[in-house]
Amino acid sequence: MPFPVQRPRRLRTSEAIRRLVRETHLTPSQFILPLFACPGDGVRRPITSMPGNAQLSVDELVREAEDCHKRGLGGVILFGIPAQKDEKASEAYAPDGITQRAIRATKKEVPGLLVITDVCNCEYTSHGHCGLIRDGAVDNDATLEWLAKTAVSHAEAGADIVAPSDMMDGRVGAIRQALDRAGYSQTPILSYAAKYASVFYGPFREAAESAPQFGDRRSYQMDPANGREALREIALDLEEGADMIMVKPALPYLDVIRAARDSFDVPLGAYQVSGEFSMIMAAAEKGWLDLDRTILESLMAIRRAGADFILTYFAKRAAELVA
Repeated sequence: MPFPVQRPRRLRTSEAIRRLVRETHLTPSQFILPLFACPGDGVRRPITSMPGNAQLSVDELVREAEDCHKRGLGGVILFGIPAQKDEKASEAYAPDGITQRAIRATKKEVPGLLVITDVCNCEYTSHGHCGLIRDGAVDNDATLEWLAKTAVSHAEAGADIVAPSDMMDGRVGAIRQALDRAGYSQTPILSYAAKYASVFYGPFREAAESAPQFGDRRSYQMDPANGREALREIALDLEEGADMIMVKPALPYLDVIRAARDSFDVPLGAYQVSGEFSMIMAAAEKGWLDLDRTILESLMAIRRAGADFILTYFAKRAAELVA
């Protein structure tokens, strides 16, 4: 047989050709940087398991937000670390809580930056679980009131988008109703619709000081063995009023991202979580991986799977690489 007429390598012979026919693209506007707000002034407390990341007092967080805006990032997502924790997560929905102060300061100083807020309780409870504990377990329905109050307090403070991450049944509907009643019908909900009970959250729990004091979160976060269940969770959240959906973690769940993209025509995010970040950083520090190429390849994989935007601790560095 004669040699095939088709030679795919023709379209790989130079960077200019490769760039011309590239199917998937990365831009800074697709990246969301997670930030951790803590009490104090001038505080920048390094997170040992996440090199380059830190707990930030509100003044330092605002400086970080300004830098994100200059780099053209899609936005930031805020997590709060309160001075005091209790069994009712009181600081999560306090009008002058740490997250609420961070929102106000950021929107005042960097009004053009998109501010998303994580709506959950684990950082604010003394036991580290995501809701009210009754008889040793999280009471789903009682927790919905906390979540709704928290979302409204974030919207009042100026959040552009609220993102519930608790995985309680019915929380999107409860939050949507509460926002609408409070006059925030235009505030979108980004639902952590498919959030797995993953080992890859380990470094985050140091960052957010949110490790459970007993048991684990497998009774409310999803079983890593289940893929079809994720589509059911997403469908339920959309029925309840979610405007956008998210899959978390990202790289170990590319199949779920792809299934969600094929099944739902709504904006889809993915969270490249702390464990994914820390693994890449550790391998790069050992010289086992080229850091910049690994960052880009990992983010490209998440986009190729179908994510429209990515929450990633590499957001700033990735923005430099693709600029």
